[in-house]
Amino acid sequence: MTTMGFHRGAPTPHNEAKPGDFARTVLMPGDPIRAKFIAENYLTNPVCVNQVRGMLGYTGEYKGQKISVMGSGMGMPSMGIYSYELFAFYGVENIIRIGTAGAGSPDIKIMDVILADKAYSDSSYALEQHGFTGNCLPASQELNDIIIQTAADTDLHIVVGAVRSGSVFYKEDMPRETPAYMSEVKGLEMEAYALFCNAKALGKKAACMVTVTDNQWTKEALSPEARATHLGNMFKLALEAGIKM
Repeated sequence: MTTMGFHRGAPTPHNEAKPGDFARTVLMPGDPIRAKFIAENYLTNPVCVNQVRGMLGYTGEYKGQKISVMGSGMGMPSMGIYSYELFAFYGVENIIRIGTAGAGSPDIKIMDVILADKAYSDSSYALEQHGFTGNCLPASQELNDIIIQTAADTDLHIVVGAVRSGSVFYKEDMPRETPAYMSEVKGLEMEAYALFCNAKALGKKAACMVTVTDNQWTKEALSPEARATHLGNMFKLALEAGIKM
């Protein structure tokens, strides 16, 4: 392994947790405050195991099973660092990204929960990380099967399909060629491709669930307050599925 600095194990420059502090399954919202909310409202006896750079991480129990939750930050570089370290240095086997996304097609509704079966991207992340030249990486089918069955058992509707992981949030108006893969895309987000890349490179498992907060066709959007408080169905699904992994 080559790094920008020298090789490290745990703790890392970004994570003060000790080996064994994280469960084998970690839920990763982008926002560390959302990680704190999940830990304090859904976990039993949560312990904060990381506060470095404000990227909060917690381990506790859900229905008697050990599980962790930690922020990933926004974008592929940030997700790339934190998920890689969890997989490589902390013995984490499964990461479920739980976040928000824009609708990728007109039929996707506000508050739909999308389970990514793959992530497309034009990013160079996978090429630089381990020489992968393709623009599409799959989620773990094993984890997705658990999530799909758990959703069915709890009567929670989910949309299974592709997401696009972008590197740019604000784009200037200019002529652009639409990639052919966009016809498959259900959600627009910024992290899944890097997460799936790290899982592939390290022989681990990853999944991604996102709740739709914006639709560019209908111009609907959740308020910032709603984004923080209206994601309970996704949180519960991730937790119920996570303790089965």
